[in-house]
Amino acid sequence: MSKRFTLVLFVLLALAIAVPSFAAPMPSKTAANQSLDSRAADLAVVRDITSNEQVAQALAARGFTPDQVNARVAQLSPQDLHQLANNLDQLQAAGLTRQEWIWVGLGALAALILVIALG
Repeated sequence: MSKRFTLVLFVLLALAIAVPSFAAPMPSKTAANQSLDSRAADLAVVRDITSNEQVAQALAARGFTPDQVNARVAQLSPQDLHQLANNLDQLQAAGLTRQEWIWVGLGALAALILVIALG
């Protein structure tokens, strides 16, 4: 009984240490008096990404025309537009990343080992 308890405790401790934290970075707010040149540059960056063939196809699949996308981007507040333009490189397609799949697999493997050890 003591050996089984030690094994369970060890597995639980290993899982607690191995679980990564998925904290998102906190972007800083832009100044309320953002210049028109800065807004134009941000608009250019966002429109360049939305005109990408893959992005345009994904947006079209969800019912958005390029004109609708451009109109909605133009309606963004200066702060939101600047934040979007600065964080475009952090956007990813829907689904889990490879690293997240690895963590899911490791968790499933640990659960399987725990079930076998206790069974």
